[in-house]
Amino acid sequence: MDSPGHRRYEPEPTAPSALAEPSPSPLLAAGPSPLAELDDPRLARAGVRVILKRDDLIHPLLPGNKWRKLKYNLALAAESGHETLLTFGGAYSNHVRAVAAAGARFGFRTVGVIRGEEHLPLNDVLAFAAGCGMRLVYMNRTTYRVKDTAPVVEALREEFGRFYLLPEGGSNEPAVRGCAELPGEIDVPFDVVCCPVGTGGTLAGIAAGLGPGRRALGFSVLRGGRFLAGDVARLQTAAYGEVSANWTIDDGFHAGGYARRSPELDAFIDDFAARHGMLLDWVYVAKMMWGIFTLAGRGTFPPGTTVIAVITGPMADAPR
Repeated sequence: MDSPGHRRYEPEPTAPSALAEPSPSPLLAAGPSPLAELDDPRLARAGVRVILKRDDLIHPLLPGNKWRKLKYNLALAAESGHETLLTFGGAYSNHVRAVAAAGARFGFRTVGVIRGEEHLPLNDVLAFAAGCGMRLVYMNRTTYRVKDTAPVVEALREEFGRFYLLPEGGSNEPAVRGCAELPGEIDVPFDVVCCPVGTGGTLAGIAAGLGPGRRALGFSVLRGGRFLAGDVARLQTAAYGEVSANWTIDDGFHAGGYARRSPELDAFIDDFAARHGMLLDWVYVAKMMWGIFTLAGRGTFPPGTTVIAVITGPMADAPR
């Protein structure tokens, strides 16, 4: 019988062919993600260089900050003898998708606690997760709002047994340490590293990994995201015992809120695809890039500034 507050979806015992027969992981030996400078007259007029950090190319199933956030969590889970990973997310959560893929790849059972009611047929994200063997659990929104409290977590442990708990979005101390490795991979001079911000872990790590004289700028994808500064500070304190003073968050480019878009954002995405042949993820990356180009046009970045823009999630080629 389903526990109060949620219901289960039992996956078929199959997995995508790319994951079904694991071989020595290419992730463990992967080098730094590539850099690619944008050639754009708008940036040239502003005297600003923008170089993409193509973390979306790290791995097709664990792209971008998903692998950086998971790598040390997976190691800790294995070292502590956990066989199951449990995490939370919405029905379109790339984090849930990545946890399912990582579980199938590295031999963990996985449980995804999904916000809201079950809808069939499954969308592409949840169908992929189920295909990786993830057990999907649907939790009502009232219970989901207190998902991190001891009674809810204990009820999940009673149902699923011992598991390694990954927070929604994957941002915790090991995730911050994984993201802190990114600046060390950049082998060109730069001034600012930019990233989208949803839970704060990526920004917290990047800022912690920066050398003197450099700063990090995050772009909130959430409406009313001023609370994110507190989350970044909390994550840095948990990981390093202190908060660095080299980062800020701009909350002016959320386009209406999480998973929302505006005509202005859509116009920017279409124009960027036409100019550069890349279709930006509108939930996260497009909002950051829209912000970077807008700030460059306003003169917010002094002439001569080099900006590293971290592509934190999948990005498909777009027809010119």
